[in-house]
Amino acid sequence: MFKIQEIREIIKLVDSSSIDEFVYEVDGAKVKLKKNSVVVTETVAPKKEVSAPVVQQTAPAAAPAPAKVEEAPAAPTNNDPSLHKIVSPMVGTFYAAPNPETPAYVQVGDKVGDEAIVCIVEAMKLFNEIEAEVKGEIVEVLVKDGELVEYGQPLFLVKAE
Repeated sequence: MFKIQEIREIIKLVDSSSIDEFVYEVDGAKVKLKKNSVVVTETVAPKKEVSAPVVQQTAPAAAPAPAKVEEAPAAPTNNDPSLHKIVSPMVGTFYAAPNPETPAYVQVGDKVGDEAIVCIVEAMKLFNEIEAEVKGEIVEVLVKDGELVEYGQPLFLVKAE
């Protein structure tokens, strides 16, 4: 059986994440949570669509294209096959440092070993240390401290040695 506090923690994690459905089963007990976040997505999209035509109407047609080209290089960095992605092994809260008073485990430009701790992911009051899994240099930190992360979500990009 689940404790009420465990169920509350699961509800909080699912509510603050972008997943729409969560199922957890242990020893015959099953918790199934569903939510619908489509409204938020629809609210954000029209704002972007409304602002884009205004820029295109006031500027020449060639001006918006360079802006889109400038945004594009950020995405290929995440998709660069030569970079190793350190991913979250679970749903939880990302912490860059062991506590608020200490510096982050790693920063962009830091060299790491394959067993070096790069962050902590907290799930249901358990703090799980995440290791680099590869020797190399931290190229990019993809999440902010205190941000909710999902299973398999990339946390860091590492240029492997």
